[in-house]
Amino acid sequence: MEIKKDTILEQQIVYEDNHIIIINKLPGELVQGDKTGDIPLSEKIKTFLKNRDLKPGNVFCGVIHRLDRPVSGLIIFAKTSKALTRFNELFREKTITKTYLAVVKNKPAKLKDKLVHYLIKNEKTNMSKAFFKPVENGLRAELDYELIASSDNYHLLKVDLHTGRHHQIRCQLSAIGCPIKGDLKYGFNRTNDGGFIHLHSYKLNFVHPIKLEPISVTTFPVTEDSVWNYFKNNIKIRGYFFS
Repeated sequence: MEIKKDTILEQQIVYEDNHIIIINKLPGELVQGDKTGDIPLSEKIKTFLKNRDLKPGNVFCGVIHRLDRPVSGLIIFAKTSKALTRFNELFREKTITKTYLAVVKNKPAKLKDKLVHYLIKNEKTNMSKAFFKPVENGLRAELDYELIASSDNYHLLKVDLHTGRHHQIRCQLSAIGCPIKGDLKYGFNRTNDGGFIHLHSYKLNFVHPIKLEPISVTTFPVTEDSVWNYFKNNIKIRGYFFS
């Protein structure tokens, strides 16, 4: 799928109210500006809202959290400064639960398990290394995974993330011999076309800090990728019905 250069697609909007907009990030999209100079998702949202709502002035779009560029899925942006402050508090308090889908090369030894590692980030390589025991400067990383489907060549894992470390899911799954499809950096044998990886932020649960209502959103990748579409169209297992 061609990524639009200056705005978002209508089908990327998963939830919106006066305070926030939740976007299904395309693989390859940049969340916030960096040295590449590419237009980030935050600016695309501003352009979209300005055009759709015919706003004459500047549009506010606050970045609350991030996803790695090759990762797709749910990400929340604030439409007001009040929402930005409140949602930053939710993330600090770790009251937002996040579930990911990952397509991996090898079937894990256990159908479900809790992974605990201690990660050290290498600033020069922009990679994290996982250790099974506490190490100096290592940050505890914890997640639960469950195997929910398999094809002839790949396996689909549901991952519940409990800590937010650098490249955590990518690093921890690689450490148990299950590199994510396309993730050359963490042990997969080849890249995907376009450089994305098969890791997707699938579900977010939280209590809206302004409306005080429970919010639960789920979404599958907006993609024409055959592997994602195989699991979307052919696998309906353990209550997973992708829209």
